[in-house]
Amino acid sequence: MIQFTYIPEVPEDIRVVVGIDLGTTYSGFAYAHVGSCDVISNEDWPGKKGLKKTPTVLQYDENFEQTILWGFDALASEPTKRRKKVQPNTVELFKFHLGNIPKEQKPALPSNISAERAITDYLRKMGEIIKEKVENHWPGTDFFRMVRLIATVPAEFTEDTKSIMRQCMYEANLINNSGTQNLKFTTEPEAAAVHCMKEFNQHGLKTGDKYLVVDCGGGTIDLTVRKLLDNNRLGEDTERSGDFCGGTFVDKEFLRFLEGKVGRYAMDIFRIKHYSQLSYMIQQFCERVKTRFTGEESEFRKYSLDIEKTCPALKQYVSGSARDELEEEEWEININFETVKSFFDPVVSKILQLISIQLDKSKCTVMFLVGGFSESKYLQQRIKQRFSKCKVAIPPYPMAAIARGAVMYGLDMDAIKNRVLKWTYGVAVHPKFQEGDPPSRKESDGRIKKFCLMAKRGAQVEVNQQFSATMLPNDPKQTGMLFKLYYTAKETAQFCDEPEMHKLGEFHVDLPDTHLGLDRPVTLSLCFGAMEIIAIARNKTSGQVHRTTFKLNL
Repeated sequence: MIQFTYIPEVPEDIRVVVGIDLGTTYSGFAYAHVGSCDVISNEDWPGKKGLKKTPTVLQYDENFEQTILWGFDALASEPTKRRKKVQPNTVELFKFHLGNIPKEQKPALPSNISAERAITDYLRKMGEIIKEKVENHWPGTDFFRMVRLIATVPAEFTEDTKSIMRQCMYEANLINNSGTQNLKFTTEPEAAAVHCMKEFNQHGLKTGDKYLVVDCGGGTIDLTVRKLLDNNRLGEDTERSGDFCGGTFVDKEFLRFLEGKVGRYAMDIFRIKHYSQLSYMIQQFCERVKTRFTGEESEFRKYSLDIEKTCPALKQYVSGSARDELEEEEWEININFETVKSFFDPVVSKILQLISIQLDKSKCTVMFLVGGFSESKYLQQRIKQRFSKCKVAIPPYPMAAIARGAVMYGLDMDAIKNRVLKWTYGVAVHPKFQEGDPPSRKESDGRIKKFCLMAKRGAQVEVNQQFSATMLPNDPKQTGMLFKLYYTAKETAQFCDEPEMHKLGEFHVDLPDTHLGLDRPVTLSLCFGAMEIIAIARNKTSGQVHRTTFKLNL
């Protein structure tokens, strides 16, 4: 659900701000009271304490009817320690399904578990802890009335993502009204940029300076260039960017290597029938190899994957020469330094390219690395080598930067002065066919459907700045006007059915006073400053302002 309505001022009785970072591989939240503004990261998770994030993993019962475990508790355990009759239904990496990546690259989900349901189930479990923390710290706080939630989304996700997230949070009982304004959104790199504000003095940043934030997550890499303005306000200097090349893609390279050893058929069947063992194998690879890899061969400890111990079910699907070779090696696969480096390099190269594009657009004095994958020593080393002219810094709590920055943004939403539009927005219009229009598009009523541009990609917009267009009815007798809103990654467009065009949604406006004929103008205004798009329609004849809520056509 996206609210197309006027956003009122935040109620005075907001007492607590909670920042929620739903990550691809790890998730977390932070919170603060508006009186003290001291940001607290949650470190108390089921199954483990002392860490600021928990795995984005769920385990369902046999029929996928109920969530039985989540987070650390849901991580697959060593196969030899499981009860043989128990086969947990593990679901993870479901956030990938919200992104615009090829279908074949999205992890398989059980047929009866949609990405939306998994997100809702996970947020419901996290929400129980959030409510408990708020109540314990500030007894008597009315959660739905006195708590402002700030949810983060990746920079490269479409507008649909915020709609899906809002509905999931409603169904997870984190909000009691899908249209509440106590839920706000910000992008992950923007939250990270706000988090880094506390480090300005240490790195000599002053008014007018620009800095790059690189959020290295598990699934996505998000980048934004921010400019420090007067009164500790931030402006967005270039269009934020991102791609699907986070830490989990190193895991995918590892699995591709393993597929070369055991065969594609064996891996496909193993993935489908024994996902929990696959998950455990990846978990072991991350703990023993991925997080320890520095890029220095002298510091590398050779890793041996013991198939019989780590993923015994895989053996039964291996055949032919692959089986002969593995039996000769007693089902152990040795992985050396160069092989592990080959897992990292394709991913790191994409990240370096993304950084290079941003730095070519804007000169920055400092680059901040945040996110779980930013703690990779090899990634840090490669970035520092490639961009030696830019100071590379890692702020405190890099893995918790998104949630903490979201809280800071929620405490002072005026910290963001402007943003750069990532999409081109417009509305469908139905003017009379004119010479030069494509004849094939001429309709029986002598009109043609077109895209009327209202705000162009790359434009720098002030918070709550409005873009307006005035429309007239096509028929003097019509009693209403239907606005259909679209957005595209292109800077310009002519028609609403062009490739890369997405429908944002539609809403209806009443047009009484038919005696006035065509002289009944309606001004449509779009406001982008609050992250969620606001649409306002004003009937200039009657003075009536139309406010409406509708579901997106996803």
